Amino acid sequence: MRFGGLAALADVSLRVESGEIVGLIGPNGAGKTTLFNVVSGLVRPTAGVVRFRGTPIGGLPSFRIARLGIARTFQLVRILPALTVAQNVLVGLYFGGRARAADGGLVAARRLLAAVGLEARADEPARTLPLADRKRLEIARALATRPALLLLDEVLSGIRAVEARSLMELIRAIRQDGTTVIMIEHIMKAIMTLSDRVVVLHHGEKIAEGPPGAVAASPAVVQAYLGAASS
Repeated sequence: MRFGGLAALADVSLRVESGEIVGLIGPNGAGKTTLFNVVSGLVRPTAGVVRFRGTPIGGLPSFRIARLGIARTFQLVRILPALTVAQNVLVGLYFGGRARAADGGLVAARRLLAAVGLEARADEPARTLPLADRKRLEIARALATRPALLLLDEVLSGIRAVEARSLMELIRAIRQDGTTVIMIEHIMKAIMTLSDRVVVLHHGEKIAEGPPGAVAASPAVVQAYLGAASS
């Protein structure tokens, strides 16, 4: 993925197996969110192929990619603040074709909110939620589309440690229910605890991939982070 003369992603190749949690890490500006944007259809890749379940999807509009089974959250949470918490989830249900029940999908919406710990706030305006609950709401809305693959962009950032631990348990439960997860995160303890495999980007290139312990010990990864810290 190039933006003018800048190569935001250069020959990045990776494969994610069904049922995995894959951690995507790297210093700021490494290309992590750009990779999510390419996969989810927010930007069209300059070159290369993106395949989902064997089907090329690179360059498809984001709504078509979502309906194929890929959902995402955003680093800067994008809830619909004027709607209630339940109505935010209904948007995902309608988008995914699940809100055709006689109740308009409210039972399904409340079930999803219960799964993420927000059932008690279903009728409150979404703008009243604190950050951790906004992140939970964005996850619930994404899950409402019934994704096979969920992309989580720094879902643990900016919240207290106790809230982060609770969200980590939620991510484990999502995988347990059959959804594959790729997560961008800067909290190394969380990534190393949750991930089956870790992929490291630096300056738009993949510099390491493997089990969390092996990646953490990689000299290239250590240098990437120490270099970024000292620059």
